[in-house]
Amino acid sequence: MAVNREPILKRCKALGISPMVMGIAKETKRDPNANKRKKVSEYGLQLREKQKLKFIYGMLEKQFHHYFELAEKQEGQAGANLLTMLETRLDNVVFRMGLAMTRREARQLVVHGHFEVNGKRVDIPSYRIKVGDVISLKENSKKSVKFKEIIEATNGRVVPTWLDMNKEASKATVTRLPVKDDLDYEIEEHLIVELYSK
Repeated sequence: MAVNREPILKRCKALGISPMVMGIAKETKRDPNANKRKKVSEYGLQLREKQKLKFIYGMLEKQFHHYFELAEKQEGQAGANLLTMLETRLDNVVFRMGLAMTRREARQLVVHGHFEVNGKRVDIPSYRIKVGDVISLKENSKKSVKFKEIIEATNGRVVPTWLDMNKEASKATVTRLPVKDDLDYEIEEHLIVELYSK
């Protein structure tokens, strides 16, 4: 499997994303408007939005394009469908629950088999979560020192409203599908749709 090993903070600066979106509590001293001085073409804006979304969810082009094709086939707006599909990936849900510091760490923890969906062990980070699914930390993993440290460190993180979280049991139920208003970052998804529609 191909892995993106690009430094997170450097990429955040280039794309104009706050490191907090990636789960990193580090302030940047660089001017956030530094990249806005140059005039960017319409294609450049579309490409940046696509790169931003790919980077946030830790995907390479082939997988991201596949998600876009699936989003186009669904009813409704392709851009909104794409965001919903990305948010309902198991690795992202684990990150949103506060059981991982970053999405990269969430992906690794899922691959190592620490999580169950509806009582069954799932080790596929791209597993799609549906409404009513219960995501929980395995009993053996709850005793782990690593997870105790993660839960302490992410204690202040706000759990999205589409997840009904039980912090004591390290369990969450999906109450509804996420929408754009639930996101903690700015994205112009219509630019991605325009880019792929050319």
